[in-house]
Amino acid sequence: MTLRRFSVLAVAACALLTGVVVLVVSGVLERSTSVAVDKFSQLVAAVAALVCYWRAALRRQGTARRWRMWLVAATASLVLGLGAWIWGQVFLGVPMPTSTLAPLGFLLVPCLALGGVMVLAHGSSGSLTDHRSRVVLVLDGLIVVGSLFVLTWVSALESMVRAWATTGVGFATVVAHPAAYLVLLVVLLVLSWTHRAVRQLPMLFLALAALAQSASGWVFAYLVSQGVTTIPTAADIGFMASPVLLFLSSVAPGSPRRERLPADRLRAGELLHLLAPYLPLLVTGLFVVVGTATGVRLNPLEVYVGLGVVGLVIARQLFTLIDNVRLLEQLKDSRERLRHQAYHDPLTGVANRALFRERLTAALAGPEPVVVLFIDVDGFKDVNDNFGHAEGDEVLRIVAQRLQRCVRHEDTVARLGGDEFGVLVEGRAPAPEEIGERVLEALRSPHRTRSGEHLIRASVGISHSARSGTSADELLGSADAAMYTAKRLGKGVVVVHGAEPVEAELT
Repeated sequence: MTLRRFSVLAVAACALLTGVVVLVVSGVLERSTSVAVDKFSQLVAAVAALVCYWRAALRRQGTARRWRMWLVAATASLVLGLGAWIWGQVFLGVPMPTSTLAPLGFLLVPCLALGGVMVLAHGSSGSLTDHRSRVVLVLDGLIVVGSLFVLTWVSALESMVRAWATTGVGFATVVAHPAAYLVLLVVLLVLSWTHRAVRQLPMLFLALAALAQSASGWVFAYLVSQGVTTIPTAADIGFMASPVLLFLSSVAPGSPRRERLPADRLRAGELLHLLAPYLPLLVTGLFVVVGTATGVRLNPLEVYVGLGVVGLVIARQLFTLIDNVRLLEQLKDSRERLRHQAYHDPLTGVANRALFRERLTAALAGPEPVVVLFIDVDGFKDVNDNFGHAEGDEVLRIVAQRLQRCVRHEDTVARLGGDEFGVLVEGRAPAPEEIGERVLEALRSPHRTRSGEHLIRASVGISHSARSGTSADELLGSADAAMYTAKRLGKGVVVVHGAEPVEAELT
């Protein structure tokens, strides 16, 4: 449905709701007729919401279908509750049918709707992508519910329950029903800060339905606690509005536009999400402390629920601690991967020019001798031209592997760029000429790839720190100059800066 058509439908639904409310509240109709119009109008709207959610779910796949199926179950429960209520109040004449299925049906509506909200949030964000995150979210919800229960029980609920709700069914009707809608509303508000899908029109109208239902529910509970046996029809305005808002939620279009939250909005949403379970706990704790300080004694139920909430907070903190340890390990691994990527050649896996120069500078600062080999692969351009760059890349990887095998583990092999490699030898080592000959011998064997064999030779320039105070740039420059001298003399030649060239034997 387009936004324009939905706007027309929303205006028409609100106008129809207003007419029904005026008709019921004005006193024009008799009491029994007014009650019948009230409840039947709710039932019609609930059935319409059920049908629309069902049709919308069938037309979709994945998360879009799953969260709507939860709302199908929620509206079906509402239809069941309203049907039982109408049967008891209109046909059987029971003023408040606590012996029917109505309280159970009403109580399941926010619980099932909350499941749909969680499915939607889980499917639209990576923040709830694992089992641990879902467990933490459940713990947060239980902490909120437990805290609100203790707070409202100490302040008002106990007197309400004692006044009327002496059975479990009565408690569900008077207390748990509006409290569950309140929890649904709080969860929607919290998730709307960090989840784009929860800020769309369907969830907005679901939140309005929860607000309307909870408001009338608390008014109903208050009137019951005052001993009222006949609830005025005006107290049902929220009950009448809620099914209509659910219907609008079922047909409201979602926003196809993907938006990116600004960083400050994300930080504020994350902070609100972290504080959400603890704010009601703090208020409840202060309320209980003030009450006990002024002589109010806690009954066993309040003590047990309070201890349960404390246990949930401890479990929540344990999960948070586990998450923090996991995040620190992931951060450490990420830093190591970034450092490796920053200091290693992505093609061959050996050190890059930056790491080679860093280690060379550090080696020159020490007392041990330093030898640098500058190696250029001869004939590499022919491999690229005749066999392609993929084949050339494979040859470079083989060259890097052979260089690593022919030097010590503590020596550094680096790709300095293109087909040029460097080797840094620190401390006591064979003579520079011997190291160069070993490199030529390692590279002289045929390089076997998937496309065949390639005979690769190299020109090697060598320099060493003959005097103190030699810089990394000077030593690299000397090795580079010696390598170019080797290339001018022919392939398979080792030139040590300041010495005679050494030519490899051909086989």
